[in-house]
Formats: sequence, structure tokens, C-alpha cells
Amino acid sequence: MMTTESPSSYNDLEKMSVKDILTSINTEDQTVPNAVQKSIPQIEALVSQIVPRMKKGGRLFYIGAGTSGRLGVVDASECPPTFGVPFDLVVGIIAGGDTAIRKAVENAEDDWNQAWIDLAVYKPNANDTLIGIAASGRTPYVIGGLNEARKAGLLTGCVVCNDGSAVAKAAEFPVEVVVGPEFLTGSTRMKAGTAQKLVLNMISTAVMIRLGKVKGNKMVDMQLTNEKLVNRALKMITDEINVSPEEAESLLNEYGSVRASIEAYGKQA
Repeated sequence: MMTTESPSSYNDLEKMSVKDILTSINTEDQTVPNAVQKSIPQIEALVSQIVPRMKKGGRLFYIGAGTSGRLGVVDASECPPTFGVPFDLVVGIIAGGDTAIRKAVENAEDDWNQAWIDLAVYKPNANDTLIGIAASGRTPYVIGGLNEARKAGLLTGCVVCNDGSAVAKAAEFPVEVVVGPEFLTGSTRMKAGTAQKLVLNMISTAVMIRLGKVKGNKMVDMQLTNEKLVNRALKMITDEINVSPEEAESLLNEYGSVRASIEAYGKQA
């Protein structure tokens, strides 16, 4: 039996008090970071392969179904506002299309050919990377996509939550995070989903740092799409180059980003 399908360590959940339910879920959740930690060598190997390809103009694609697909879409969609990269540099693709983000699409994950059809729209090439996300590690949509991607010369990786899965075998650089049975048997949106979210955060953040999208510990290329982010940008500028808030605002208004403001000030000094 796959670990993700193993029976919960708890029983008679419907008889538990609310406090017991919440405490038990929290107890299980605390095991997830330790499982991720054990996978850091695999994550490092994958990131180290992604970066040089992206420096050559490659892109990063995520594919998945259900919760896994949604997590890929979330991580990809957060890269442009966080790092100021084009919207098509990191792309999340979910089985069943964007409709499946909000509403399950029946049998979408069972199609072995559809992932590569979905990817073909982006004209993938050998500098690109495809990461398949599947808690079970057996999703046909993901396996099929990885197999075709390898044939086409793309770098392939995956994030799964079972050892020795078909998805991991289809990927050159698998990341296997075995989190154990879920509190609610088989509900991989819980610990498995949390593990996948952590790993995707690690991959995209590490990649963007290595691509030069961060200065010090600051998101100097972030998009300034609301007042909170503008205020954060102003603080970054004042902290980095020790100017007054008024000067920081003037620089930001003129140059449009934290990075450009800091660089322009440096040339003036």
C-alpha cells in the first residue's frame, strides 16, 4: 500500500471534540518539515539543474492534477509579483485547465497524453524544465507529461509523497517527501499538500535568488501593485541607501522599482 493511502493513526474522528481534532491535525502537521528536510539533497540537485537552463532563457513549468495542480498554479502565479519576472517564466498547468482550479474536472488526471498537449501551447524547448507534482506519484496526466518532456530534451523533476513511484521514475530529478498517513485517511490535501507547498516555495525562491532577483534579503524587483507593497518598497530603499522617506518616494516615483531606484542613486553618489 502507498504511504499516502495508509490508514490514519486516529479513528472515530466523528466522536472527537473540536479541540481534539485540531490538536491531532496540528500534531500530524508538525512532522511535515522534518520530512521535507530529509529531501533537501534531492531539492538541491533539482534546483542546481534548473538555474543554468533558466539563465539561457529557459522556463519552469509545473504540471499536476487536483490539489497538486492547484499548488503549482499558486506558486507560479506568485513569482511575477514577488520577483518581477514575466508571467510566462514560471507556468502552472493543471489537469482539466483553469476551470479545475475551482471545480474538479472528472477524469482529467487519467489522460496520459493531455499534459504534453497542454504544454505544446508554450512551444517547450530543451532549456525548459518540467516539474510534475503528484502526492500519490501515480497520476497518468503527470507521468505522460514527464515522459514526453524527457523525449523532447526538457529537464524533468517531480514532487511526490511516496517512495519509488511511477512519477519519480519518469523524472530525472525526483523529490520524494514521505509524510506518512494523513489524519483523514487518503486526504492528501493535508500533510502531503503542505509538504508540496513547502518544496515548491523552496524551489522557486532558490531559483529566483540564484537568478539575481533578490538583493540582500529584499524583493527588489517586486511589482508595486498596492499601497502595502509601495510602503514596503519605500522602506527597502531607505534601509538600503540611507535616504529620507521623501527622497525614497521621489526615487521610486522616478524609476519605478526598488532595484532601479537603488542603482540610480548609486550612480548619482
